[in-house]
Amino acid sequence: MGEQKERMLRGEPYRYDDPDLAADHQRAQRLLERFNATGVDDQEERRSLLAELLGHFGPDVEIKPPFFCDYGIYTRVGAGTFVNYNAVFLDCAPITIGESCQIATSVQLLTATHPLEPGPRRDGWESAHPIAIEDNVWLGGGVIVCPGVTIGADTVVGAGSVVVKDLPPGVLAVGNPCRPIRDL
Repeated sequence: MGEQKERMLRGEPYRYDDPDLAADHQRAQRLLERFNATGVDDQEERRSLLAELLGHFGPDVEIKPPFFCDYGIYTRVGAGTFVNYNAVFLDCAPITIGESCQIATSVQLLTATHPLEPGPRRDGWESAHPIAIEDNVWLGGGVIVCPGVTIGADTVVGAGSVVVKDLPPGVLAVGNPCRPIRDL
């Protein structure tokens, strides 16, 4: 494993234009191009492509195309999870999705972040922090989950929310920034 990839996975600043990372990214993009071109009758091909793309792809998982990610290999999806159209998983750090989750249209799971200082940002440095979605979470349409966030089991996040901090299990959470409004 190359130095930049190791730095990326440890959450340290890394250069996104590293050749090893570029090769992994190109591999994922080729698989996504094929996946996103599948038709409604190509369920077995979709499952095969996702099994090759993702780090873990549990039984009875359905991901609707189009689907987008950076690497795929750092994403784990638990059994029985449903991911609707137009999901974006920027998996520069691990993304772990539990079992029986519902992920609505246009949800974004964003592990990547950039320096606030203009010099390092201009020079191409970034970092990434893992996202964990525990079992039986429902993310409403257009939800954005920011780097380093964990969402507890059985939580529901309302449509259009921006999750910038961890959410506990068993709550309804909404808003920008997203916050729990009641227990479930």
